[in-house]
Amino acid sequence: MSGQSQRLNVVPTVTMLGVIKARLVGATRGHALLKKKSDALTVQFRQILKKIVSTKESMGDVMKNSSFALTEAKYSAGENIKHVVLENVQNATLKVRSRQENIAGVKLPKFEHFSEGETKNDLTGLARGGQQVQACRAAYVKSIELLVELASLQTSFLTLDEAIKTTNRRVNALENVVKPRLENTVTYIKGELDELEREDFFRLKKIQGYKKREVEKQAAAARLYAEEKAAEEISLKRGITLGSAHNLLSHSSHRDEDIIF
Repeated sequence: MSGQSQRLNVVPTVTMLGVIKARLVGATRGHALLKKKSDALTVQFRQILKKIVSTKESMGDVMKNSSFALTEAKYSAGENIKHVVLENVQNATLKVRSRQENIAGVKLPKFEHFSEGETKNDLTGLARGGQQVQACRAAYVKSIELLVELASLQTSFLTLDEAIKTTNRRVNALENVVKPRLENTVTYIKGELDELEREDFFRLKKIQGYKKREVEKQAAAARLYAEEKAAEEISLKRGITLGSAHNLLSHSSHRDEDIIF
């Protein structure tokens, strides 16, 4: 029962053997492709992981520099500088857009920043602290760029992680379930076909033996008939028929009466 569960329930025929072999070839090819896909995704996964670690390590310094730059700008331009900046800002000049990147059939979301429009804060802090305000702006732009990159990397990391798990499950299913079952089915069909071939061969040998015996019987009967025919012809040449010869032999079996002189 357990052996039957390790193979497909099919009729052992030559046609079915060809079908199962074709499925086995397809499963083997699919297993190889999925294995290559899993390896490619794993390589990309490790590269993204290294980038995430590197980005997070530099993130602390960038955010720290941004906070210091903001403190310096407030100290140089005064606490009211934030109100001046908010009044001059209507639309965001630094925006984020998304796109998709295809890696081994997996679509990874990518985020990238871009500038749109012109900034109106170039003259902010012209009276005092203008240099610190521009330095603060540049520091926070760098922070935003780094945050966008980190968000893109982490999103790709999670997407790749799920894709690798799914691909590995398919690889394991093909390697441990589908391919062994198809291979066992091919072995079963070949064994059944060999058994049928042996039975047919044994049947043919029996038929050949029977025909040979029949031919030998017919040959023996023909020889016997030929011998009888030849004996009859010889008897006819001598003037004695085969029937009379039998009669003479039968009469000679009776004993003659004794004659006393």
